[in-house]
Amino acid sequence: MIQKKIYEAKDIQKMLGLGKNKTYEFLEEVYKNKKPFMVIKIGNQYRVFKESFDKWISTL
Repeated sequence: MIQKKIYEAKDIQKMLGLGKNKTYEFLEEVYKNKKPFMVIKIGNQYRVFKESFDKWISTL
């Protein structure tokens, strides 16, 4: 079985319990600041590196 190495915005939205707009605002901020986890932007879509996000969320 292949495990995902990337989260999509909808995955982050569900995990953090945010609305769609807040999720995209948050991911845009993370993308610009390059912290607290790794985000890449492809067009208007965000991709979050699972390992980086999981490490960050475990510290909360």
